[in-house]
Amino acid sequence: MKILRCLVMVFALVCMLGAASVQAKTVLKLGHIAEPVHPYGQGATKFAELVTQKSGGEIVVEVFPSSQLGSQKDLVEGLVFGTVDMALVGTAVLGQFQPQISIFDLPFLFANRDHAYKSLDSVGMKIGKQLEPKGIKLLGYMENGIRHLTNNVRPVNTPEEMKDLKVRVMNNKVFIEMMKSLGASPTPMAFSELYSAMQQGIVDGQENPSAHIWTKRFFEVQKYASKTAHAYSPEPVLISMAAWSRLDKDQQNIILESAKEAIAWQRKFSAEKDQAYWNKIQASGKISVIEVDRSVFKEATKPVYAKFASLVGQDNLDAIEALQ
Repeated sequence: MKILRCLVMVFALVCMLGAASVQAKTVLKLGHIAEPVHPYGQGATKFAELVTQKSGGEIVVEVFPSSQLGSQKDLVEGLVFGTVDMALVGTAVLGQFQPQISIFDLPFLFANRDHAYKSLDSVGMKIGKQLEPKGIKLLGYMENGIRHLTNNVRPVNTPEEMKDLKVRVMNNKVFIEMMKSLGASPTPMAFSELYSAMQQGIVDGQENPSAHIWTKRFFEVQKYASKTAHAYSPEPVLISMAAWSRLDKDQQNIILESAKEAIAWQRKFSAEKDQAYWNKIQASGKISVIEVDRSVFKEATKPVYAKFASLVGQDNLDAIEALQ
């Protein structure tokens, strides 16, 4: 009987220790605004899987897609105050906290994706270091995608045909000036409100990568899609300095390695999916897809550079140009 009692006590102790070890796991909550199937939504999932694998389950990244933890502005504020552990947030929103990162919102900045990757991995990481005193650590840049215009009013082949179109933009000075330079009437609005705003005619159109046009079903409430490719949007991978400081050196290395691998995987995945999304959008039969001469749009947006060169740093612009 005594032996049985001892065995029961040992079993109970083992269970308690097991439970304690489960509770001792480091849990990081990561938020973003995209659908889980969006390429950077997939990238967030890949990152979480890599962290679990590399840490042997010691670190768990819980992903909250579709604005579950709030808007991008909410996510950035959460990172600053340490109430959000990790997030994927666009440079257009980060620019409100670190102006130089707005360089990546400029129109027609990159010659192609390879040029974008080289620039982000060098100039982008240097600029990102300036977020750390504000409570945010940049781990690298995933891809949101190449941005295009959609609208409900008329086919747009030239900037002249954009005149007075009410185009939803992010609340970002670069995007506002970009749309003004193209003749449109920029209308800042939260991403979560966009579908219904287009449906109700509050705005005429919007500009986003093919992934958002498809996964957010924007093609259902728009008549025309012009493939302007007017900007490339990266998606920074961020961790709050509060969460980062809670990790030991080995854990930090796991996060860094996982981010690097996930970013490489996600960029490739996003590039591959881009044309597939356009094929689906066109096959829907709900929207007319228009090929345009990008050079006339690029020419029209040149004044935007003069407005923001001092803000983003001419040295940064020169460094990006040299990487072509």
